[in-house]
Amino acid sequence: MKLLKRDISAKDGSGYVSLLPTTPEDLWHTYNLLQTGDRIRCTTLRKVNKESSTGSVTSTKVRMNLTIEVTKVEFFKDSLEVRISGPNSAESAHVRMGAFHTLTLEIDKQFSIEKQCWDQIYLDRIDEACNPDRGADIAAVVMSGGLAHVCLVTGSVTVTKARIDMNIPKKRTGSSAHSKAITKFHDAIYRAILTHVPFDKVKCILLGSPGFQKDDFYKYLLTESVRRDDRQYIENKAKFVLCHSSSGHKCAIEELFSDPSILSKVTETKLSKEIEILNKFMRLLDTHPDKAYYGYLHVQKANEELAIDSLLISDELFRSSDVVTRKKYVALVESVRERGGTVYVFSTMHVSGQQLQQVSGVAAILRYPMPDLDELEEIAAAHEAGFAEFNDEDDEEISEEATKLKEEARMREDMADMGFD
Repeated sequence: MKLLKRDISAKDGSGYVSLLPTTPEDLWHTYNLLQTGDRIRCTTLRKVNKESSTGSVTSTKVRMNLTIEVTKVEFFKDSLEVRISGPNSAESAHVRMGAFHTLTLEIDKQFSIEKQCWDQIYLDRIDEACNPDRGADIAAVVMSGGLAHVCLVTGSVTVTKARIDMNIPKKRTGSSAHSKAITKFHDAIYRAILTHVPFDKVKCILLGSPGFQKDDFYKYLLTESVRRDDRQYIENKAKFVLCHSSSGHKCAIEELFSDPSILSKVTETKLSKEIEILNKFMRLLDTHPDKAYYGYLHVQKANEELAIDSLLISDELFRSSDVVTRKKYVALVESVRERGGTVYVFSTMHVSGQQLQQVSGVAAILRYPMPDLDELEEIAAAHEAGFAEFNDEDDEEISEEATKLKEEARMREDMADMGFD
């Protein structure tokens, strides 16, 4: 991402930035920067009707700069587009104020975003997107039975660069159809990697498959690269890492990062760090549950006690259309950082982010055990029940704070019966 201009007030955080996306990941960052109520300006095509002196009407598409107020944002990972809908909010010669329009953001298409407040999460997102050292961390290829996916894996997205799907006939005595199909399949993968993988930018290239299919392809790659004198392969063969995957489907790529031996080789990548910390959280949840909690109520309480060592949070929470909800999670992130904790923002474009989202989207690994946090569930239940009366048989299991809530509820009922408001 290229930052073309930035004008943000130090007083209240209002202002605008002008950006130019240059990679697919930049569009994902753009999607996460936009929120309902923002204003965005870029070039677009719109059909304009013109009436002649004779009364006939003709329609032509006119290219123009248009500013709209955001009401809806969508990210299309297959076509690599961000579509934003909303009413026109600036004077235009061709579009009346308030008329709805949909803008489409693509790679190499400049745009400007204006916000009432650029909070720290937004600013961090811009810094990450505009970091010149950021690029495709890893290339990954998974294959099985004629199906293969060639992908680039970055810190935020996994982009499919090529999908190969061929019919591989079964081995038959006296027939060479199987071996010819395998050779054709390997050649298609070979060419796809050569075309789509930026060897100078990726740290490594993972080859995954069930069984020995990856080994057979790697042998083919080494032989063919020498025969064809493909310097890209010859000079970068040390970057190839063979590993196990259950299939050739794209979802199998995440399996590669669950292998500790693979994680050790890609330890500097953002995705590998996220997977490693999520695996650590899951292990603690099983072995030391007093040091691993999820859900905003538990995590916020742990933060108040300065207990959070690592905060795991999904970027989905920052896309909330509810401003109060977003501010709540932004404040949590800033507070954890101020108190010495490490924050990991997970992308829901990766399986690891989707897994975190399934457990509320926010979790924490604590510096020390806090078994008392379990009592918050009882307190939360009391609040949700509107201070409903508890059963006497449950009194022994209720925390001291929950008991106070019960007594307050009974007192309020007694006062209401006596005519007090």
